[in-house]
Amino acid sequence: MTLSRRAFAAIAASLALAASSGWAAAQDRVSVVATTGMIADAAREVGGDMVDVQALMGPGVDPHAYRQTRSDIVALANADLVLWNGLYLEAQMEEFLLELGRDQPVVAVAEGVPEDRLIGSADYDGRYDPHLWMTPELWSRVVETVRDALIEVRPEGADTFTANAEDYLSELSDLADYTAEALSSVPADRRVLVTAHDAFGYFGAAYDFEVIGIQGISTESEAGLRRVSELVDLLVARDIGAVFVETSVSDRNIRALIEGAAAEGHEVAIGGELYSDAMGEPGTYRGTYVGMIDSNVTTIARALGGEAPETGMQDLLN
Repeated sequence: MTLSRRAFAAIAASLALAASSGWAAAQDRVSVVATTGMIADAAREVGGDMVDVQALMGPGVDPHAYRQTRSDIVALANADLVLWNGLYLEAQMEEFLLELGRDQPVVAVAEGVPEDRLIGSADYDGRYDPHLWMTPELWSRVVETVRDALIEVRPEGADTFTANAEDYLSELSDLADYTAEALSSVPADRRVLVTAHDAFGYFGAAYDFEVIGIQGISTESEAGLRRVSELVDLLVARDIGAVFVETSVSDRNIRALIEGAAAEGHEVAIGGELYSDAMGEPGTYRGTYVGMIDSNVTTIARALGGEAPETGMQDLLN
């Protein structure tokens, strides 16, 4: 449904008024609302004690299909800063967020990455693949955009935000080193990553993996029987023995692949569960960006014949 600017303003104003008392106690902090958990995590790391961060989309939520709720509108209308990915990740919310940005600070953090670093979208003409968080190096650029957005909203916190960002970027550099080392141990002929949807394009380009998604870049694209049949033939012909499910996408198509290959006499196992469009449970290691990527890298490396500690990067830190 398309909201006119007048209708949006009326809804946001009425809901914000109803919730305003609940926000008064947090006035001393910068109230940040982020669409995805990955962006919220970056805001918490950079903002520290000076921010109060809410993520609209939790574990297992697909951002491609997500639509704002009434409570989301309240949160967004009350926020000092709204952070969203952009690049058409939040496809169903884009018009709403662009309209919101006419009246308050709203930043599409992924759209600050230079175009020459982006991969085109096979699903939408003139759009780019939005899954930048799949490589720590690209995500570091997003963290810098988050830092700058916080400084713009709260200039007096510039020193704190800058120092926090430097510490976090150092951590992401360590993650990038671990990622490159673990993935380089996978034999070249086994660097084929078959997943539920094509969220790993930047990952494949950075670490020399062939990435095959059953669905396209958006989970809104459909995978027909012909596509599944083609991929079954590919698994059999190339002797691919592992495929991966995703926490935010149904495993229906992956199961169909496995069953189809079995009917052809070829055994395919699930190599593990990957975090593609959402992080793990809040309060857990995998509920952080670092833990999410560490888990993905470790799972992929071990499933495809590479070498990585069973508990991933955590082993190296202890």
